[in-house]
Order: sequence, then C-alpha cells, then structure tokens
Amino acid sequence: MSSQILTTHNLTIGYKTSRKNVRCVASDISVSLLAGELVCLLGPNGAGKSTLVRSLAGMQPPLGGEVRLLEDDIYKLAPPELAKRLSLVLTEKVDVGMLSAYTLVSLGRHPYTNWWGNLTSEDEAIVHWAIKSVGAVHLAQRQVKELSDGERQKIMIARALAQSPTVMLLDEPTAFLDLPRRVEIMQLLRQLTRETNQAILLSTHDLDLALRLADKVWLLTTNGILHIGAPEDLVLSGAFADTFNSEGVEFDVNSGDFYLHTSHKGEINLIADEGIVVEWTIRALQRVGFRVKQCENFSVVQNVKPTQISVEVISNSEQVLWRITNNKTVYAHHSLYELVKFLNCLSI
Repeated sequence: MSSQILTTHNLTIGYKTSRKNVRCVASDISVSLLAGELVCLLGPNGAGKSTLVRSLAGMQPPLGGEVRLLEDDIYKLAPPELAKRLSLVLTEKVDVGMLSAYTLVSLGRHPYTNWWGNLTSEDEAIVHWAIKSVGAVHLAQRQVKELSDGERQKIMIARALAQSPTVMLLDEPTAFLDLPRRVEIMQLLRQLTRETNQAILLSTHDLDLALRLADKVWLLTTNGILHIGAPEDLVLSGAFADTFNSEGVEFDVNSGDFYLHTSHKGEINLIADEGIVVEWTIRALQRVGFRVKQCENFSVVQNVKPTQISVEVISNSEQVLWRITNNKTVYAHHSLYELVKFLNCLSI
C-alpha cells in the first residue's frame, strides 16, 4: 500500500473577488502528504496558506486540477466518508456553548454513530485515547469556555484525533498561544505523527519551530511558487531567505535566525573565553548595531587603533564584570544594560 495519503495534481487555487473576477493564488501544485510525516506550510502573510489548506480539506473548490484522498476525489466524497478520513482544526474559535471538553471531543465520533449519536464502548475508548494523547485528561470535565487558549487548542486537536482520520490539517493552530504553548503544541503534533502514522499538515508563522520540528516544509511564496523539501534543503537552496527577506529583516543561513537591520555603530573587540555570558554579550552588542570581533587574549588591546573600543568579560562564580577600554581609559559595568547604555553614548 502506498504511503501517499493525500495528493494533488496540477491544482490551481484561488477565490472569487467579485461575480466576474477570480484571483489565482497558486497554480500547477502537485504534492503529496505521506503517512507518518509532519509537514509545515510556511509563507508570508497573504501568500495563500489558508486558501491552500481549505482547498485540500474540500472546503473551497479549486480553480483547476484535483485533490485525491486515498485515491478518491475529495470533492466527490460524501461528508460522513470525508470526515472519517480527514479532520480539520481551524484558527477561528467556535462557540460551543456549555459543552464540556469531553463532550466536544466525543463529537469527533459523529461520522461513526447512529442517528441518535449514541457512543459505543469502542467510541468511548477512542475518545478517552484522544484526550489522553494530547495530555488533557485533567481537562475532560471542564467546560470549554473556561479553558485557556492553549488548553482549548489541545481539546480541538483531541476532537480531530477522535475522528480516527488518516490525515489531519491544521490552519495556524498556534496563532494565539504564548511561546511555551506553541512549542508544546508543535511537539505534540510531531509526536502524534509517529504514534498514529497519520499525515499532518499545519500552516504556521512559527518559522523557527518549523525548521526544528518539520519532516518537510511547503514554502508558499507571494508569487504563487510552492517550494518543497526538508527544512534544511530549503535553507541551503536559498528559497527560505528569498521568501522571507524584506526591507529591514534578514535571514542568517548560518544560525537559522532572523535579524533586524540596524545602523552600524562601529566595531567592538570582545575579549573573553567561550560561555553563556559571552554569547549573550555578543547578542546585546549586535542588537544595537555593533560588529563584534571576539578575541581570547588581552594583548589585543595593545594592538588596536586608539579609536577602537575593547570590552573584556570578567566572570566568576560571584559576579560578572564588563571592563571597557576606550582611548586607554578604562570603565567598568556590572550589567549588559549599563554596558549598552554607556557604549551608545560614545562617539565611534
């Protein structure tokens, strides 16, 4: 049996802007989602990520081409059959009234129940498993409206799991979460692909997490081009930097981080051994526009130009001291805030 769960063939996506006008977002998309893979859909705002997710879910008819789910045309599947194969988690909050978290998750079994919606013992077991899988057993009896955004998102993912789908699509599931919860949800989704062998696709703006956790990245540009590959492949090819670089922002291929362009204030000779204090000292200096040249030998001070500034990091178990040498005058500061403030006042 092929590991391809969902495939597209020459898919063209877009939407109507008026009765007669149609906006094409991207065309000739031929991709596949494989069992057991976590795929992150990335792209700038307005590139069409949500349009692609909705088209793959059968919610928005394509302008051309086809989407196949386990070899069947997704737009010809009856809703109950589609719901057994594919689950969807959207960004928008849904008003579920007074439902408990358990009841909301149990709605994921609706495609399998009778007309009355009665759950069998097997259905109950799947609901319990879904809630346990997302680490939400302690939330099961609480009302959904009382949950935090992160807790609520876990329950929505559990509901999607309860459908027993072969593929799960999520449109920016971490959009309203703080950093720890975003990391938690992303790690959870990666774990679920391994445990359930589902294909999971999520659109996200968490570029750093996607680079660290995704098995594959779909990178959609504003001109409708979809780059596909391992995160590292797209970084090495330059596609990642080309897509996200903009005025004032630059992607550093070496570190995998984004940097803001700042006005250059001069060069600092940093005298220090390796260590966590040194790393954060460099970050602080670069943040305000200094180019840092790191040295490990204090003799460098004797060889620099009089107009150059040297900063020595002196660290022990009790304190950290930053000693600045400028025009043979020595100053000392006990925090990076004081150091940066002092350097900003100097004329270089």
